[in-house]
This record gives sequence, structure tokens and C-alpha cells, in this order.
Amino acid sequence: MQPEDTIPASASEPFASEEESRLARPLFMDKDARALSRVGVVDVGSNSVRMVVFDGAARSPAYFYNEKIMCGLGKGLAETGALNPEGRKRALAALKRFAHLARGMDVNPMMVVATAAVREATDGPDFHAEVLRETGLRIHVIDGDEEARLSAQGVLLGRPDASGLVCDIGGNSMELARIGEGKVGKRVSTRLGPFRLQQLQGGPQKRQAHIGAVLKEVQKEIRSEQERLYLVGGSWRVIARLDMERRNYPLLVLHEYRMTPESVLETLDWIASSDTGILRAATGTSSERMELVPYACEMLRELIRVLKPKEIDVSAYGIREGLLYEQMPERLRARDPLIEAARMTERHQARSPGYGKKLYEFILPLFADADADRRRLVKASCLLHDTTWRAHPDYRAEACFDNVTRANLGGLDHPGRVFIGLALLHRYKNSRSGSRLEPLFRLLDDRDLKQAEVLGKAMRFGAMFAVGDPAAAGRLKWMPKKKVLGLELTELGVDLFGEVAQARFASLAVALKAETKIGLAADG
Repeated sequence: MQPEDTIPASASEPFASEEESRLARPLFMDKDARALSRVGVVDVGSNSVRMVVFDGAARSPAYFYNEKIMCGLGKGLAETGALNPEGRKRALAALKRFAHLARGMDVNPMMVVATAAVREATDGPDFHAEVLRETGLRIHVIDGDEEARLSAQGVLLGRPDASGLVCDIGGNSMELARIGEGKVGKRVSTRLGPFRLQQLQGGPQKRQAHIGAVLKEVQKEIRSEQERLYLVGGSWRVIARLDMERRNYPLLVLHEYRMTPESVLETLDWIASSDTGILRAATGTSSERMELVPYACEMLRELIRVLKPKEIDVSAYGIREGLLYEQMPERLRARDPLIEAARMTERHQARSPGYGKKLYEFILPLFADADADRRRLVKASCLLHDTTWRAHPDYRAEACFDNVTRANLGGLDHPGRVFIGLALLHRYKNSRSGSRLEPLFRLLDDRDLKQAEVLGKAMRFGAMFAVGDPAAAGRLKWMPKKKVLGLELTELGVDLFGEVAQARFASLAVALKAETKIGLAADG
């Protein structure tokens, strides 16, 4: 097995020499690359060709540009052994366009990878040469092991503490990889994929037997049971979106969407008994993608039967994000993607960048008993507390809720999104009653609803108590057993603690169901 931190030319670049490989260049370690503003990745898959440009070499990816063409490059590969002729034309046209776009956006370097279709097709080398000749783009063809590893790294980019199995579905292959403790472990690549299943003769029963036999062999190597299964790939995302549709789920964000195996099986039955045209229209799925969904459903049913996962999660991050992760030094990988994204947002959108950290330290006594995960949500909320100040005051509370719950943030599950969103709503508004957002609140239990309200009202008080640093004006003291909220004022704080500040402090006390105790600081 190859080392975990490199993509060797022999394994990943059968059509490119080692010195030509851009994948081996450490973008973030090179002093000339630290000023990179944009990083581009093109993924040439069996079904789609996608270009993503990340805005900045940051821990949490920001998508400056994202375009996908459903080319069907690997359609019919199992039968003919060659790339689909029409798909090849469309892929080449897409890559020509992407090359021009990259130059227009001053993207450098531009990493281009190809997976199962190009690596297995008899005319794969010819296609690679044609792309180089016509576009100047050099395709790096990765093998199944590397595809599994990069997809798993994409999951780790968004969730460093992820543990379980990553399952990446493409048009002609399916890869599985074990992840845990921030590392990628055992990987297995299979020839399962919707395009291949289309070519299998014998109908559903024959396909089920074939999928089951392959997965039983995989299970001998992976040995998975009662683990979390992370799904990567467009066909899985369509199934998850349909699960949302069936359940009338209120938050239509696929990243970190979590399902139980029982719910997924119900959805698979529902899809099988429904009109695919109606489902496609309801979810905005392309006809090319919807054509493959029934085969993906058969695969997912067998995955559940053989691997017996305890939970099924969707990751919108995959091989492209894995390539970005590949370039990061360990010190950057170790950072929290949520906190880094919140810091970046504060830097560009807040009135006083840096104030969020001071606000966090000011209100932290209220969350002294909170666990590490809750504290990171509190910290992210404080960093984001003033990033929607330009919105109209009448809509500011709901705007900040929308921004967070629908933002492309890593390291944040759906309850976490709603928790931060609700806290920010209360940062600008005392009551959430009658809000159009109420259906989303059901993703939190009563305890989390109350804590989000407390956090929001604490930020609402602290943010206006003092402009430079609330600690210069006073210090909060929370005595949960006695239900007493204390405020020790400095000499400056006595003058700053005016009527509005008093009203907001009182509102915080009401949220805590506490009495207030106000006095002078020992050094005040």
C-alpha cells in the first residue's frame, strides 16, 4: 500500500511523469503559493465532468466557481471497453471551456483528475493525449485505491472527527474507505456502478445477487458493522434529496444530512413505487442523473443489508475537496473548518473584525459546563454575530438565520446549523414566535432551543454593552445552582450600563430564569 500522504506517479499518473505531476506539489508549503487566491480542480468522472475553483487556500473551502456537465463518458464502457463517443465529445468540449475559464480567472495550479472511465477504457490514453493537445490540460488518471483515499480525505476536510466508512459511487465504480482519528485506512475499489449494472443481463434479481456477492467479498476486507456510513457521489445525493422529500424535511441542505437505515429503506421502497418523472420534477434532478437512480437504489439496499450501518450520512465533499486536503500541511488540517470559515466571514463582513473573540470570552461564563462541541458552536456564533449588519433591520434576524443554515460550512451538522442560526436570530430579536422559520426549529430539542436563546440574548447584550471590548466594561458571573446572573461593572461600565443595556441584560436573565445581581468589580 502506498504512503498516506503522497500520490505517487506510478499509482496515480499512468499517462504523466513524476516531474509533471501537480498533485505532488505542496501548495501550502511553498512560499510562492501562500499568496494563492484561487485553486482549481477538474474531476473527469464516468458520468460528469466538473470544474470547481476554491477561493483561497483555506481550511474551509469556499466555492468561487462550480460547473458540472453530465457527459456520460463511461456509459457503455462495460460492454464496449471504450469511452462513450458522444460523451467523449462532450467531455472534450467541457474541458476546452474549463481551460479558458481557468485562464480568465487566473487559476494556477489547475489539477485535473480522471477516474474509472478513463483509467479502464482502451482509448483512455488517446483521450488523455487529445485533451492535452487541445486544451493544454494534463489529466492525472488515478487508480481505484487513490480514488477511495481522496474521496475519504474530502469527508475529513469537512468533518475531521469523522469515523466509519466512506462509500463513493461513480458511474462505473464504487469505492469504500475506512476513516478515523483524522486518517484514511483500508480502501477497496469495486466495479459496481450504475453504468455497469445497466449492462448486466438478467434483471433485478440478477443484479441483486451480483451486488450482494461483490459486497460480501468487500466485507471480508473492510469488516464493517454498526458503523457510520458516509455517502459521496451524485446518485447518493439524489436518493438523500428524495428521502427529504418523502419525510417533508425542512432543511434542504444535503451536506451532513443524516438518515437511519430504516428511513432509507422506506425511501427506497417509495422511489420504486413512484413515477420517476414526478420525483425528478419535485427535486430538480437532471434526466441523466435520474436514469441511474434505480440502480443506485439497488446498490444502497445491499450496502445496508451487508454492512449493517448504524447511521447513514451524506457528504457533499468528495474527491475534489480531497485534492484540496491533499495539499494541506498537518497544521492546517488540524484546524476546525467551522471556526476557520466563521473567522473568514467575520474578517470580510463584520464591522469590527476580531470583536467576535472578545464577545466569546465575555459570555463564556454562561457556558462553563458546556462540552467542547457546544463551545465551538458558541464560538462560531460569536464570530458570526455581526456579519449581517448590512441587511435591513426588519429582516436582519431572519437573514442571519438563513445565511447560516444554508451556508456551505464544514464541520457542522443540521442541528448545529439551526442552533447557530437560532442564536443569531435572538442576537437581533427577543422572540422567535410566529417566525416563518419555525418548521426548522423542530430539529432541536427543548434544551437546545433554550440554550440557543440564551446564547443569542447574551450576544445581544454583550455586543452593544461596549464597542471596543465588553470585558473593559464588566464581567458576567453565572451561578446556576442559585439561579443568579451577576454583572460586575468597571468604572467605565457604570457609565455604559444605560437603559438599553439594562433592558437587554434583564432579557438575558429572563431567558436563564434567573435573578440579577449587579455590583462593582473589585478593581472598579
